[in-house]
Amino acid sequence: MKVLVTGGSGFIGSHIVDTLVEQGYEVVVVDNLSTTSGKNLNPRARFYEMSICDVRLADLFEQEKPEVVNHQAAQVIVIKSLEDPIHDAEQNILGSLNLILNSIRFGVKKIIYASTGGAVYGDPEYLPVDEEHPVNPISQYGVSKHTIEHYLHVYSIQCEIDYVVLRYSNVYGPRQKITEGSGVVPVFTRQILQGVQPTIFGSGDKTRDYVYVADVVHANLIAMQANVRGIYNIGTGIETSDKEMFDTLAKILDYQGTPHYAQARKGEIHRSCLNNSKALRDLGWEPHISLREGLSQTVAYYKAHLGIV
Repeated sequence: MKVLVTGGSGFIGSHIVDTLVEQGYEVVVVDNLSTTSGKNLNPRARFYEMSICDVRLADLFEQEKPEVVNHQAAQVIVIKSLEDPIHDAEQNILGSLNLILNSIRFGVKKIIYASTGGAVYGDPEYLPVDEEHPVNPISQYGVSKHTIEHYLHVYSIQCEIDYVVLRYSNVYGPRQKITEGSGVVPVFTRQILQGVQPTIFGSGDKTRDYVYVADVVHANLIAMQANVRGIYNIGTGIETSDKEMFDTLAKILDYQGTPHYAQARKGEIHRSCLNNSKALRDLGWEPHISLREGLSQTVAYYKAHLGIV
C-alpha cells in the first residue's frame, strides 16, 4: 500500500513515516521544510519539498497515486494563529482543502486527519471531554483545524471517500521542536538544561493531557487499517498542570530551582483532558507510555540533541 504523509519531516509525521517504512508500506512525504531542517526525513521514503497549498500538488498525486493520505502538516502554534490568522487559514484550511480535492480527484481511498482535541472544544463544560462535547474554539487555530473536519464529512457523503479524524491531546516526545512556542515539555527541558529559569504563564494550574508520540503513531496506524469513519479523541484522560509538569521535569533533570511566573497568554484554554473511550471501543487503542517514562525518553533525546552528557 502506498501512503502519502504530509508534514512527514516534522515531529509527529516523521515518526509515522518511520513506522510505516518499517512495516513495509511504500511512503511518499510532502513537506515544505518551513519548520524543520529535514534531518528527520526517512531516506527510504520518497520526498517532495512542497507546500500543501501548492498547485503542483495535483502533479504529485497524478504521478504517485497514493491509496491513503495521512495529513499531519499544519500551522500548529496557537499564538501565531492569533497574530496572523490569514496565514493560519491559508495553511490549515486552504492547504488542507487542496489536499482533499486532489485526494478525491485521484482516487485516494482514505484520509487520516490530525486535528486537535484541546483547541476545537474550547473551555470544557466537563472533563474528560468526549467527542459529543460542544465544539467552541477560542483561538483561530482551533477554528481552522475544526473547519477541515466539516469538509471531510461533506466530501465523505458527496464523494464516498473514507476519513478518520484524530483529535490529539498535547503530544510530546523526541523530535518535538525545542524552540519557544513549541510546547511546555521541550521549552521547560531546554531552559533547565541551558541554565535558564523556566517560565510558567499563569498561576501554574493550567492543565493539559499529555500523550506520548509513539502512542499517537500507533493510533494513526490503527486508523489507517480499521474499517471505521469518524472522529476520535487521542489522549490519556489525565490532567497534568504546568506546575506538575515543571516539578516532574525538575526531578528527572535534578533541577533545584523554581519557575518564574508570567501573565497568562490569550487564546489558551485553562483546562483540558480527553476521554478516549470511543477510540478504545472502535479502534482498540489506548495509551501505553506513562508520563514519567515518556518524559525520561524525551529528556534523553534533548540531552543528546544539545550535546549534554
